[in-house]
Amino acid sequence: MTSQFVLAMLVALAFLLVTAYAIWEWGPGLRTRTVQCPELKLGADVLVDQREAEFGNLKFTDIKRCSLLKDRPVDCGKECLAKL
Repeated sequence: MTSQFVLAMLVALAFLLVTAYAIWEWGPGLRTRTVQCPELKLGADVLVDQREAEFGNLKFTDIKRCSLLKDRPVDCGKECLAKL
């Protein structure tokens, strides 16, 4: 009986770890994405803020950093959000 309990606890722990990793990796937060800039027609790496718009529905809400703008703040129209 004890070995079955230990096995069940290990399976439950493994399930919790996999679930936590999936939420951390693909859930809300800051994510790096690649998109084509509609203004400059070049590929850009952007750091976007991904939030939960509705239950189970993620949406990109803001761009924090863009590789084309270097160290300047992102003050463009952010039309690339629609392409993500």
